[in-house]
Amino acid sequence: MIDGGEDKKRGGGSPTPVRPERLRGPVEFVGRAAELAQLRRLVATPPCLILLEGEPGIGKSRLVAELLAELPGRHLVGECDDVPEPFPLGVLLDAIRGGADRLGPLNPVAGALAPLLPELADVLPDVPPSLTDPAAERHRLLRAVAAVLAALSPATLLLEDLHWADPATCELLAYLSTHPVEGLAVVLTARTATPGSSTPIHDALARTPPWSVTRVALGPLDAADVRRLAARTLRLDDPPQQLTATLLDRTAGIPFVVEEVLRTLAERGGDPLADDSVPFVLRDVLLWRLRPLDEATREVLGAAAVLGMTPDQRILASVLSLDRVAIRAALTAAHRAGLLHDAGDGLRFRHDLARQVVYDLVPRESREWLHLRVARVLEQELPRPVAQLAHHYRRAGSGADFVRNAEAAADLATERGDDATAASFLLQTMDIAELPRPVRVRLAAKLGRSAIDGLSQAEAIPVLERLLADRRLPPGARGELGLVLGRMLRQQGEALRGYTEIERAVPYLRAPRRKAPALAVLAAPDTVVGRHVDDHLARCAEAETAAAASGDPAAHLAVRIARASLLLELGDPAAWAIISELRASADLADRPREHARACLNWAQGALHAGHPEQAEALLAAGRALVDETGYERLASLVEATELSLDRAAGRLDGLAERLGRLVANAERMPVTLLDARAELATVLALVAGTGHGGTAAGRNERGGTAEGRNTLRSTAGRRDDVEAAERALRDVVADARRVGAIWPLVQALSALARLLLVDRPDEAVRHAAEALSLVRGKGVLAWAAEAVLVLAEAAAATGEPARAASAVAELEAGIAGREAPLALAALRRCREFVPA
Repeated sequence: MIDGGEDKKRGGGSPTPVRPERLRGPVEFVGRAAELAQLRRLVATPPCLILLEGEPGIGKSRLVAELLAELPGRHLVGECDDVPEPFPLGVLLDAIRGGADRLGPLNPVAGALAPLLPELADVLPDVPPSLTDPAAERHRLLRAVAAVLAALSPATLLLEDLHWADPATCELLAYLSTHPVEGLAVVLTARTATPGSSTPIHDALARTPPWSVTRVALGPLDAADVRRLAARTLRLDDPPQQLTATLLDRTAGIPFVVEEVLRTLAERGGDPLADDSVPFVLRDVLLWRLRPLDEATREVLGAAAVLGMTPDQRILASVLSLDRVAIRAALTAAHRAGLLHDAGDGLRFRHDLARQVVYDLVPRESREWLHLRVARVLEQELPRPVAQLAHHYRRAGSGADFVRNAEAAADLATERGDDATAASFLLQTMDIAELPRPVRVRLAAKLGRSAIDGLSQAEAIPVLERLLADRRLPPGARGELGLVLGRMLRQQGEALRGYTEIERAVPYLRAPRRKAPALAVLAAPDTVVGRHVDDHLARCAEAETAAAASGDPAAHLAVRIARASLLLELGDPAAWAIISELRASADLADRPREHARACLNWAQGALHAGHPEQAEALLAAGRALVDETGYERLASLVEATELSLDRAAGRLDGLAERLGRLVANAERMPVTLLDARAELATVLALVAGTGHGGTAAGRNERGGTAEGRNTLRSTAGRRDDVEAAERALRDVVADARRVGAIWPLVQALSALARLLLVDRPDEAVRHAAEALSLVRGKGVLAWAAEAVLVLAEAAAATGEPARAASAVAELEAGIAGREAPLALAALRRCREFVPA
């Protein structure tokens, strides 16, 4: 079953043969002193969360094993599998089971775990009543796990191979990073994310504050460590330098590969540098270990590699039509040959690298046959392990069976609130070329809905675009897929493209309950260029009609939230009545995540208009709801809104640094990122000494004249500060133009105009005029207040205030009768330069 291949010889003889003794015992732990000391310090002062990263075979598991061996107290250990079932929090539940015998009194919220841990029903509280909001259910589940971990603390929680973790586990760990459990040290191991790709754990932790996670990176062993390892393993007092150099060259210093090579050298004996020595690559080392095994044992070992890291003897017996005695004998022989090891819960491959090598040695036709046989056996299991079935059918080349089980796995994940896992399964189905169009459309619709809140948007977007390009796509599917695509594009920062896709989708959305929230999205005025506020008002009215026709409370709520946001941007006092009504309603209270998102959006609208006190109150409410629900996806929006409020209020100490950190860690919320970059660039302009305080109302008087600005720049400003601010503003302008995001574009253009007003007034006027033109196209004249003020100051400085008269008059007419304190303050300043 396993292809033995051929031995390959390596050159590099030695004038003095080295004769190692045979290996007696395990390879010793070498190096990593600094990393081990750092881990000791961290876990000694919980709570803490540590992410230990490195490439496969770099020694992550060995290092944490060394740590736990000397660590007193309770250890909770879980290990992720490379074929995760759509079962949330699996690795954490495994860890909890290991310490369940020591559980004390529990918070009642821990009862939410009872359906997932039926074997602990006698120690867990009663299951709490169901919640109507799936998001709230998920958050309660996270709180339940945290409550159980608190009851088990003080303890060290070790979770291995988190690059395979399910998204729900990753969400919980992100939650624990900002809501630590007293007395709990959390140690995670994961493979380093490769450029251009990521994993749910890396994405989840990237959204957390930098201080909340300590990252420890493991690199290859250096020459000194490799030499010490060779000396101890081969029982040599003074290993030749050439041996060290050869080991480093051919193993890249990866500890697992170095150990396997040295083990084999010690077991085989002879001269490790001679031409006939065992080649220094892992594949050939394992080939040498396979040699003494008979064909039957190799066949069992190959099937074990197909099955997974810890092969189930019962399933192996069914797959190969052998009795359990024969299977056990074969695995024992592989253990004696050093290909498996006893992990305490059965024989398993020592490392995934070793399993992968054995797997690759099985001929392709045999592998496919084994995957198919494994799948047929697993079909008899109850409940059906649909994720494993999808994996094996795909490797077997059985497309229809793979799609059937991948869809079932996705449905199961969706039912459990795990959209990211559902999206992962559905994305894989899109690669099956022979999928009938109706099936592809159905799966794509599910993919789109799950990917919106999952972690697969970048991969899902091109799939949806290809489907929508098919003219034969049914109208209903075109509407649903277009809506999903538009929402994802907007979340990826493609403001205008996303808005346009939703516009195209609306005519094809037949159900009012689907049409209403889509139209509500189109009612938002602060997102895209090229749409007048009258268009947004018309979309809002259509949305209200559709919501009334639908009879759906969720649709009605989405439209009311959008109406309040629109009126707030327009300076219509009716907005506050709607906001008060909604915040007092049970509909919004029962949907805490929607409530949080609405409060944060309203806080931003209040800031745009110049209502800092109301913005502060809404931000506080939104922040409390985010903390309560653990909705980490909104954490960046909370911080961005808070920083905008600080700038508007003139609280500038450390603001540039805080904004910089947000920009560096907000890649998962591109729209927020663009707004934060605009804020950062504006603050940099202020620090450069231009007197630009970001708002006409918030700027002090010393920045109101050219003389005052020049004085400020001569004492506090530096040319490099000005250049840095200009570069940052121009970058924001370019990106905002590219994606069609109007608010950061107007904000950055106005700030750039202010920055250049003294030294390059003509260019400043051009930027201010462009900002005014964009706002004129939108119809919300209050947004142009700063740009008009720059035009007024520039005209006054040249002794021709009449040049700005029309712009000032336009601003005055545009905000007449509106609640726009910020614009009114700017207008008063304008009248100092351009009298009526």
